[in-house]
Order: sequence, then structure tokens, then C-alpha cells
Amino acid sequence: MQYLKIKETIVEQIDSGLLPARQKLPSERKLAEAFSTTRVTMRAALSSLEAEARLYREDRRGWFVCPEPLRYDPSSTFNFMSMANNQGRAGFSKLIEARKVLATKQAAALLQVPMLTDIYHIKRVRFLEDRPVVYVSNFIKAAHFPDLLDHDFTPSLTDVYLKYYAVRYQTTHYRVSTTCLFGEIAQVLRATPGSPAMLVERINYDQNGLLIDCDLEYWRHDAICIESTAQLNAESTLG
Repeated sequence: MQYLKIKETIVEQIDSGLLPARQKLPSERKLAEAFSTTRVTMRAALSSLEAEARLYREDRRGWFVCPEPLRYDPSSTFNFMSMANNQGRAGFSKLIEARKVLATKQAAALLQVPMLTDIYHIKRVRFLEDRPVVYVSNFIKAAHFPDLLDHDFTPSLTDVYLKYYAVRYQTTHYRVSTTCLFGEIAQVLRATPGSPAMLVERINYDQNGLLIDCDLEYWRHDAICIESTAQLNAESTLG
């Protein structure tokens, strides 16, 4: 099929360095002309490369070559900024919204509290270099952190917890699933509505075993690689 041949040609150009990371591709019309094909066929090739995390698309801006994904280790205690810096990446965060609210059904279930309990809801977007890659929605038990909104938690909630409340994460329950980006999340991540994404759900417990917060991380699927090392005991088997 023609779109597969086009796809193979683009992959070769990426692997050879002819198309470097973050390089913007010509418009779909110009690409279709260059490959002597239709825009429908060209879009099929580009969409396939997007699914394989070789290209990414930004709404109203076009197609770009994917950089290396960030290695995300669930067993690590590093926050986003440290994780990025340790991998030679430039990471930073921007605050979208932070306020005290009454727990909705979703937040109450995640935090294991009654509905309408006072909680904090914090929304941030995290960047690698100049590209937004993850939208983070935090639900936090307000009773554990009085006056939390008075502090600058944009870089790291972890640091604020430790510095002002002597609280640190001890245990985290992870759940990773696939999803799609819509609405505010797609807009903030400059993604086309319906773009694939990875959802990392974390339920966090402090050093006393108390559930203190949870966060929902909506990652552009090409920007993250889940990677960890498991220590197996003598009774463990694989395969």
C-alpha cells in the first residue's frame, strides 16, 4: 500500500537525521505533492507515524518529529523537574488553576472521603523544552495541609509538603491506562481533539500510611516511556 511506502521513507529520514527531533514538517498539501499522492493517503501515513510516536501533531500548527520520550520510573521518588534534569532535559511547570473546592464524586472516590469534603484542586501543565507534554490534575486533602495555596507549589508539591508540613510520600499506588485528549486538556497540550494519550493515576500515602492526595497525569503518548526495574524474589517466575 502506498501509505506504507511513504511511512517507511519518512522513518528513514528520521533515523538518518535528515529530519531531526522537533523539526516541523511541510504542510500536508505540500507533502502530498512531494510524494505524488492524495492528502487522504498522506494523512494515513502521518497518522500511523503518530500512533507509533515518531511524529506528533499540534493543533493548528502542523506535524513535528518526536524527540526522545521522558523515561518515567514508577519506583523513583524524583519529581518531574528532577526527572527531567537527570535526563538532560529542560523541564518547567505552569499553574493553570488552584483553589479550595468541595469534593466531587470522582475526587471523593479517589481520596476516599465523603462527597462535599473540603479539598484542594490544582491544575498544572508541564513542559519539556518549550513543548507542553503533560496536564496534571491534583486532588489534595485540605485538612492535611492548611494554607497550602499560600505557597509556591508550581515547581513541586513534594518539596512544599516536606518543607512546610514535614510530610513526605512513602507509598504510591499507580494505575496506567490509555485515553484520548479532549476539551481543556487537549487545548492546554496544543493537541488535536481525540489525540491518543497516557493517563497515569497516582494515589499517594505519607510516612504514616495516610492517603493525602492523588494526581491524574494526562501525557501526550509520545512524550513518555514507562520504565522500571523489578527485584524478584526466589519464588517469582516470569513467562
